[in-house]
Amino acid sequence: MRDKLLYAAGAAATVILIANLHKILLGIPDEMDQGAIYRILYFHVPSWFTCFAAFFVAGLASVMYSVKRDLRYDVLAVSAVEVGVAFTLVGLATGSIWARIIWGIWWTWDPRLTWALITCVLYAGYLMMRQMIDDASARARFAAVLGTFSFASVAITYKAIDWWRTQHPGPVLPIRAGGGKMDPEMWHAILWNWTAFMLLASVMVAVRISQETRLREVEALRRRAHAI
Repeated sequence: MRDKLLYAAGAAATVILIANLHKILLGIPDEMDQGAIYRILYFHVPSWFTCFAAFFVAGLASVMYSVKRDLRYDVLAVSAVEVGVAFTLVGLATGSIWARIIWGIWWTWDPRLTWALITCVLYAGYLMMRQMIDDASARARFAAVLGTFSFASVAITYKAIDWWRTQHPGPVLPIRAGGGKMDPEMWHAILWNWTAFMLLASVMVAVRISQETRLREVEALRRRAHAI
């Protein structure tokens, strides 16, 4: 049953992306100032929404592990972080491509971009730290602390364009305070892509949870074998 749900979610995400891609490329006209390149918005913004959601889940799971000391929360946290880092890299890559066309540069140390990079580095460090600690309980404790406090960087990244108005444009999405107006067709395309990305992220997290659980079972058997 679980596998069928995962296949269904993956299939639904694929259908949504294909249908939405047709609409984005052929149904929605070019943006007046940016031309065709603005269409990267439909992948750039949903990738950030998705990584923020994944890091929120990881942060919540980290807090729950600190309270409950249940390793299942640690499994959820590391799985969500891995998926979150993947979507963060998508957001950074699409942002750099967009910046190269609009600003003429691949990268600038704008506060929003800088904090996004810091967030990516923090969570990459989280994953690296886990590889350095063999004991499962100690690894989970240290990871829970880092996973909890790393979410502060996510919050700063989200609010950076409100706090520092520099190279990166201010809020343009209608759901944000002070956001601009957006054609409903454009906004709906963003939401559909976000739906597809969230479905894909959910499938990826579920698969990683299964893999991580089996890996820990193998590690437990290996320790028992060494103790004999």
